[in-house]
Parts: sequence; C-alpha cells; structure tokens
Amino acid sequence: MNTIRVVRGVGDAATKMASYDAALADANVHNYNLVPVSSVVPADATVEEVGTAPDLGPAGERLTVVEARATTGGVGTVSAALGWATGPGPGLFYEAAGEDPAAVRRSVVVGLASGRDLREWEFVDEQVTVTTADADGEGYTTAVTLAVYGDSEPIF
Repeated sequence: MNTIRVVRGVGDAATKMASYDAALADANVHNYNLVPVSSVVPADATVEEVGTAPDLGPAGERLTVVEARATTGGVGTVSAALGWATGPGPGLFYEAAGEDPAAVRRSVVVGLASGRDLREWEFVDEQVTVTTADADGEGYTTAVTLAVYGDSEPIF
C-alpha cells in the first residue's frame, strides 16, 4: 500500500523565502525538491496525518506534494489548510490559505464537497487539518500543510 503523509510546519525568518524554508524544515521536508500535483489521491493509497515527515530519502531528490501555504510580513495570523476525502477508490485533496483559521477550514470543506459532487466515486472518510502561525511583524511568518506522496525519487 502506498502512503501519503500529511505534514505541517511553521517558520519565522527575515525574508519570505527563508520563512518558507523554515516552515518546510519544521515539517522535515526542507531538503527535497518539491513537485506540486493538483488533488487526486490514487486508489491504492492511504492518507496518514503524521505532523512531521520521517526520513524520506537522500537530500536533493524530488518529492511529490499537494501544498497549502500562507505567508505574512505583518502582525497577525496565517493559516494553511489541507483536507482530504477518501473511499475504497480514488480520493481528493483540497487546500486553502488565509488569515482566519475558521474561514480557511470552511473553504476546504466547501471545496471537498464540490469535488465530491463532480465525481461518481464513493467517499467514506473526510478530514481537514489546519496549520496556524501567529506573526509578530518581525520579518516573515509562514504556515504550511503538505500531503507528501511516498518517498523521494532521484531527479536524474
């Protein structure tokens, strides 16, 4: 069985990109080249929320992900949410990001409902996870939630 791990992280740094890197480090996926995919969970996969990724292979390799990401340079809150609906066959991911955690969660729930309505698949489980970070306005703050498909793969 193939496993998709849902990981989360937050990071603060002097620049937007550095705060993103710090959030990826908090989720333990900072040493990979992330390759985004849209939203379909393969029929033979299971989705498992793990918080922090285990070792997924050598640094510099490719890692397939669905990613929710929010960054701010001001004072406030940022939230990145990822939801999934699965069944005995294929499933779906939906992601959203913003300042209000409740609104971000609602957006994912509505997106999953819309996605289910477009498909004739059976869905038996639905989950949403929201990663929230409070920003103090000193530099940048990023929140990420990612679905990581399996282990890393060589680029070459």
